[in-house]
Amino acid sequence: MPEGDTVLQTATRLHEALAGQVLTRSDLRVPRFATADLSGRTVLDVTARGKHLLTRIEGGLTLHSHLRMDGAWRVYAPDERWRGGPGHQIRAILANAEHTAVGYRLPVLELLRTSEEDRAVGHLGPDLLGPDWDPGPALDRLLAAPERPLGEALLDQRNLAGIGNVYKCELCFLARVTPWLPVGALPDGALPRLVTLAERLLNANRDRPTRTTTITSELRTPPRPPSPPSSTPAPGATATTPAPARAPARPRSPQPVRVQERLYVYGRARRPCLRCGTPIRLADQDDRPTYWCPGCQSGPTP
Repeated sequence: MPEGDTVLQTATRLHEALAGQVLTRSDLRVPRFATADLSGRTVLDVTARGKHLLTRIEGGLTLHSHLRMDGAWRVYAPDERWRGGPGHQIRAILANAEHTAVGYRLPVLELLRTSEEDRAVGHLGPDLLGPDWDPGPALDRLLAAPERPLGEALLDQRNLAGIGNVYKCELCFLARVTPWLPVGALPDGALPRLVTLAERLLNANRDRPTRTTTITSELRTPPRPPSPPSSTPAPGATATTPAPARAPARPRSPQPVRVQERLYVYGRARRPCLRCGTPIRLADQDDRPTYWCPGCQSGPTP
């Protein structure tokens, strides 16, 4: 699921493939911009702003895209087979002599003037992965609606940009409160710590191929194998065979097995909590699947 960290990784790949190169092909497959031709222009840079992508192009133009739930950009070599999905899902193609970038299932794709980028991203709060990250304005925006459920407030990109549904669930777990707890009901000092943790988690995952929020691996102990049946004769019975030379070996105690769990609660419905063992619960919040541990997290629930 695209969130701030994965969108930043996408921007990095696109920048490395396109920046400083002249476009030899452009194809925007949305009705409004179907006739736009960017061929012959140089791509200046590709940058991420929260969960938005801005591809800046010579001549004062910016191609703005947003991945939402299942959009993706893929980069291919000239002779490489495109594997991002069927052809009818392609929304954009940008190519130069060395690479071809293909945008699949892009729900937002628009061409605008670079001087007017604020039309697309001006509403966003401080970017958790941006060079100008400032927690102060993010805290002010979150506290402006103290009655709002924490999960909804964290997903609102106008408060702070980059958190998606996975991080929402994981951050609420790490704060030990449910996503339905009002922002204003958090204990003193909890919200600043939560915002700091959000920035740390996203930055820790900015270069990882697989998102990880757990701090350490969990230890799992397999069940002890059953003991072998006793060789002692039943009372009143007579042994007909000599006793063995030595008793069978005593089974060894099972050793803990280290199992890496990358997320605490997201996607783990009905599985045991990594901290307390209580089954993880699942319910919708604002039409998004939301996971929490009823043993570790306090606050209202559906």
